[in-house]
Amino acid sequence: MHPSDMEGRKPLRILLADDHPVVLAGMKSLVTEEGDMEIVGEATDGIMCVDLASRLTPDVAVIDISMPGLAGKSLATRMKEVCPQCRLLTLTVHEDHGYLKQMLEAGVSGYLLKRSAASNLITALRIISAGGLFIDPAYSTRASPTGDASALLNPDQRATLSNREVDVLRLLAAGHSIKATAASLHIGIKTAETYKSRAFEKLGLQSRVELIRYALSAGWLKQ
Repeated sequence: MHPSDMEGRKPLRILLADDHPVVLAGMKSLVTEEGDMEIVGEATDGIMCVDLASRLTPDVAVIDISMPGLAGKSLATRMKEVCPQCRLLTLTVHEDHGYLKQMLEAGVSGYLLKRSAASNLITALRIISAGGLFIDPAYSTRASPTGDASALLNPDQRATLSNREVDVLRLLAAGHSIKATAASLHIGIKTAETYKSRAFEKLGLQSRVELIRYALSAGWLKQ
């Protein structure tokens, strides 16, 4: 970020939590290179993480979900209790959909795999601090063998959603913005918004988190 863009802005206050010193040092190095971010605390176990969050009230906490003391969904739930305004970015080696679904249900705003943290940590922090949802790019959508997106749905769902509505939802579920989705499909942003709104109404979805859960159950997100 250009220095002139930082004037008048408070730095993003970040709490880092991981029980592996090398991982913690790596994250710290990445964050400190950003002029508009600052590390307010570091934790090496779940209990310490919760304690620091309650006292320091960070804007974002990067939490390893496999730390000693308190971990996984329990850690995320406790973090939201002691620091409701804090956005949570999960850092993990677990790539199966079960962990992703659990953490989304616990209220995290991001799910980042450790193997891609070096290239995606800062992007993830910026997205979730702005109110967005970040899902690691490893959970990208794949086209069906036939090339027909609607083939991923069951018959009832195919009758409900149009192919274009499915295309839009799949890209949004994979973490694309509405602008990027429109560009990828070569349609206008307003048109993409319309497809999204229609699909959300048909499926009874209210948020992006609900869309992610739906995408997981529909088999749209693959490793």
